[in-house]
Amino acid sequence: MTIQMYNTLTRTKEPFRPIEEGKVKMYVCGPTVYNYIHIGNARPAIVFDTVRKYLIYRGYDVQFVSNFTDVDDKLIRAAKEIGEDVPAVADRFIAAYHEDVGTLGCTVADAHPRVMENMGIIIEFIQALIDKDFAYESGGDVYYRTRKFDGYGKLSHQSIDELKVGARIEAGEQKEDTLDFTLWKAAKEGEISWESPWGEGRPGWHIECSAMVKKYLGDTIDIHAGGQDLAFPHHENEIAQTEALTGKSFANYWLHNGYINIDNEKMSKSLGNFVLVHDILKHHDPQVLRFFMLSVHYRHPINYSEALLQDTKQAFERLQTAYSNVLQRLDSSIDLAEDASYWTEKINELEKRFVLEMDDDFNTANAISVLFDLAKLANLYTREDNTNVRVLQQLIHKFDEFTGVLGFSVKRVESLLDEEIEALLDERVQARKDRNFARADEIRDQLKGLNILLEDTAQGTRWKRG
Repeated sequence: MTIQMYNTLTRTKEPFRPIEEGKVKMYVCGPTVYNYIHIGNARPAIVFDTVRKYLIYRGYDVQFVSNFTDVDDKLIRAAKEIGEDVPAVADRFIAAYHEDVGTLGCTVADAHPRVMENMGIIIEFIQALIDKDFAYESGGDVYYRTRKFDGYGKLSHQSIDELKVGARIEAGEQKEDTLDFTLWKAAKEGEISWESPWGEGRPGWHIECSAMVKKYLGDTIDIHAGGQDLAFPHHENEIAQTEALTGKSFANYWLHNGYINIDNEKMSKSLGNFVLVHDILKHHDPQVLRFFMLSVHYRHPINYSEALLQDTKQAFERLQTAYSNVLQRLDSSIDLAEDASYWTEKINELEKRFVLEMDDDFNTANAISVLFDLAKLANLYTREDNTNVRVLQQLIHKFDEFTGVLGFSVKRVESLLDEEIEALLDERVQARKDRNFARADEIRDQLKGLNILLEDTAQGTRWKRG
């Protein structure tokens, strides 16, 4: 069986053929770290973490890179509002990102490059484009000559003439053409900047990913992924920059996840329905949120609401109950000599279906349906008068295998007693006094994983069960 994935570049579902047999080079565009991530940022983090997990499950060695945009207009504005410098704001929200997506079951990337740590390679990339006449300096800015790249528009399936409609030159820009886009921005007074051959300034948004992919993964990669909103202009511009420089195909497969609506409306700050993951996790089990995100095919839009999340919680609890039933019977079962081939065959059939669904463009919604069928089979078997330990162990193994690919667990965690929580809080207070912040954070994360929420106040730390 071969994995099929929908390629935005060709608008078709294609068999996956990696550049190097058994290995996958995968890049996912990460967030701009000026605030806590919103639920729209969480979807690609969860979706493409699941793609990564499944590729590993299928035997691939995956090299996974996801960047942080740690300097741009939003960060500069946030730093001014907060009264801190840009690096401090970036550091804070990168840490918050790791906490949020880690709680959501996402594995840390093999590399998380930051713009500020890769300024040298970005400047070199821009200079190389200038040397090849694909870019030019104008008034301290550097622009990309869009029309010079013959394939521009191939990802978004738009022609240059279509793109020209509505294109304009902003105040202060000195472009040769309205379609040209910025590679380097001349510094404004009081803004963070770096030295370059074109004067003090900072990179444009699109160039950073091109430079980082080249540095960390090479000229051509297997999979480039991100939200649907990034296909144009961000990913389109990445292709133009990279392929102009290298003369090679940039990425063989382009994957994009669909949008998120809030209560059937597009999420936006102007509508007041901008939902932060940080806030959702104060009241909901992170595993339920991940389960919710995977309950719809990644390319389809998904609607988020409190009511839908509550429905998801009830469905998730049904899986937990089925798993617990198997564990309970396992404690009292024996290794019977009787033939268990009927049940083993049923379990193996479910495994084949799970792989079949995930091979079909990572269809997690259908894979979750297979998981529920496993739960039904488990419930049916545990109602038998006599149960075989080997069948029960196989059921547990398949639960763990399927949920491991999907990135959550249906094993219920025993609740801590109040006195155990208080003891951990006391230890956390002492750790903070000792400036052992790593241990303090570890305790906070441990409690959060058990759905125990902490609130640090002037009167001390308070806790509640989520």
